[in-house]
Amino acid sequence: MLISKKPIETVVFIFNAVILCFCCNSFLLMRAFPRVILPIVLLFFVANLLTLFSPANFPNFRTNVCNHGVKLLVIFIISIIPSAVYHIFLPLFLTEETRWALFFYSLLTAVLTHAIFFWNGILAVYTTSVQLGIKERVIGIICAFIPLANVIFLLRIIQIVGEECRYETKKHLMNLSRKSLRVCKTKYPIILIHGVFFRDAKLLNYWGRIPAELERNGATVYYGEHQSALAVADSAAELKERILHIINETGCQKVNIIAHSKGGLDSRYAIHYLGLGPYVASLTTINSPHRGCLFADYLLEKIPPSVQAKLAKTYNTALKKLGDKNPDFTAAVNDLTSAACFPRDRAMTVPKDIFCQSVGSVMRSAGHGQFPLNMAYPIAKMFDGPNDSVVGEKSFYFGNKYTLLTTTGKRGISHADVTDLFRDNIKDFDVREFYVSLVSDLKERGY
Repeated sequence: MLISKKPIETVVFIFNAVILCFCCNSFLLMRAFPRVILPIVLLFFVANLLTLFSPANFPNFRTNVCNHGVKLLVIFIISIIPSAVYHIFLPLFLTEETRWALFFYSLLTAVLTHAIFFWNGILAVYTTSVQLGIKERVIGIICAFIPLANVIFLLRIIQIVGEECRYETKKHLMNLSRKSLRVCKTKYPIILIHGVFFRDAKLLNYWGRIPAELERNGATVYYGEHQSALAVADSAAELKERILHIINETGCQKVNIIAHSKGGLDSRYAIHYLGLGPYVASLTTINSPHRGCLFADYLLEKIPPSVQAKLAKTYNTALKKLGDKNPDFTAAVNDLTSAACFPRDRAMTVPKDIFCQSVGSVMRSAGHGQFPLNMAYPIAKMFDGPNDSVVGEKSFYFGNKYTLLTTTGKRGISHADVTDLFRDNIKDFDVREFYVSLVSDLKERGY
């Protein structure tokens, strides 16, 4: 939960908690004085909305609503304690004739009002939180109907979402403080190149929150917009056409390429074989398998050709419906094997007039990664050693500069984490800030 250092924020929070406690336990008062029913209902309505109005500097309305939900859930837990104590002792102060009827209606009022407050908070959190995973959401719903377990897991939800609100607000304040510096305003625009089996889409951005973060700090960002699965040579041809289109349309002369996974191989091929070099200022490859994946060789050897053909047909048919003109699953997979990548890597030397660098990352264990990449990690480890759940560490290096990313925790950084595909806030690794620093370095180098 994010509570401002301003005293007014704390006062509002305490006031809200007091209102909820009063409203939940006011049945006897409303029964004795019916005229107070409307004011109490209005107070309860105010209590459900008051936490939306906060002096905290949130990055957007979504984060505000998310923080609002967290506060409601905290107040809900706080209010349960005095309500429980009140109803434990209430029968002692009621007359014999009406004791249990009044107790029942008072308890029912408390339960219903608390339930409204709880579901207001949980819906606000469930509909706005990015960090709350599917597992936590499902367990949270199940535990909602189990006494004690619901409170314990609710505290877990509050912890996850509260940390998200603090994190996003901290990043927002950081960006505001450096807005005038335009730290990512490079001489040439950035073009982000996706990896295999994905497409550039507006609704589900392959690069997660990274492009928006770069643009907030002054960068001009474009996308490769090439097909999801083709041979390296064919993808390279599409990328060359796309980059030349951007240059002709904007007059930018060159671009800075940031390419993930197979996108790095496609970019290198376009530069080395297709004459794209004069139009590229820098090339940064992210977790690219420059020397291939040994376990891909193994799988292609072990999986029967008939099964491979069926998988390829299914994939190609599906991706055609999503917009690819002529996807080629088989060609894409074969071009990622070590048998294909090793000779290609040796032939494609580092261009002298382009700043080239590479980035890689490693997982630490399968148990702390996102499905399904956590399942691929031990298989990749068997053949390629330390890896990002797809590509082995030995395959990452390329160019004039190499950076290996990892964390001090158990999770590590997967093949998808480096593009923020899952939108996870990983301890010890701020993926958005990493890209800001990467592009800022390109700016300082004059690119």
